[in-house]
Amino acid sequence: MKKRIIAVVAFLALIVAIFGLPPFSGGPSGKYLSDAEISNFQNGVHRQSNGTYEVSAFTPMPGVDAKMVRWWFADYMQTTEHYQRWYPGAHVWMDWENKVPGEYVGASHLVHEYIGDELMKLRIQFVPHEEILGDIKLKTDDVAVCARVGLLEKPVNVAKMCHIIRNNDAGAVMLSRFWMGQVQKRDRNQTVGSIEGIIGNTYLARKVAIRQQNAIDLKDHALQEMGILAGFLPELYENEISE
Repeated sequence: MKKRIIAVVAFLALIVAIFGLPPFSGGPSGKYLSDAEISNFQNGVHRQSNGTYEVSAFTPMPGVDAKMVRWWFADYMQTTEHYQRWYPGAHVWMDWENKVPGEYVGASHLVHEYIGDELMKLRIQFVPHEEILGDIKLKTDDVAVCARVGLLEKPVNVAKMCHIIRNNDAGAVMLSRFWMGQVQKRDRNQTVGSIEGIIGNTYLARKVAIRQQNAIDLKDHALQEMGILAGFLPELYENEISE
């Protein structure tokens, strides 16, 4: 009887180590965009029960209309010079893959950027917001910029993210959320099952791979870059559209 109890406890401990407590919890969700939750949205980082880090960044964008942010991603940003203006010193280089004029969903933004002190080389593959947030109803004039975030030099995705831009009386606000530790191997634009995904999505692997400082650096980076964008976007949009 004692051996059986020990075996059960050991098995449960293994399940918790692999999947977290409670098991299978803590994935991306759009619940934070509901009317009941959105007023509580705050900047911060949170280690979830499955080992991932949830990163939240709230950026006021006075004078900005949500459609301007869509235009920035879909139409305007085409060169490294544009990208560097977005966050001088931190944004180093960019290119596009599978980019269609006037759209960003389906395209991948290839970037070199400093997040904290580390130079990250990333492939940010923009996807429909439903893939990340599920069946969440957005407002008619909301703009969603959602993506799988992967390593540029290896075919592995490591995070998911969504920026939701919502108009208000002062202009707009951006609600950014990242889920660090969403590991998927990719084949071109498709995710595929792999041993990397199985191991990388365990609680223990996430606990070891993602430090709290990584999450804080990402939060601070998002607040800085989106704050800078909000500062010059209204004038840029007006000048470019009026030409």
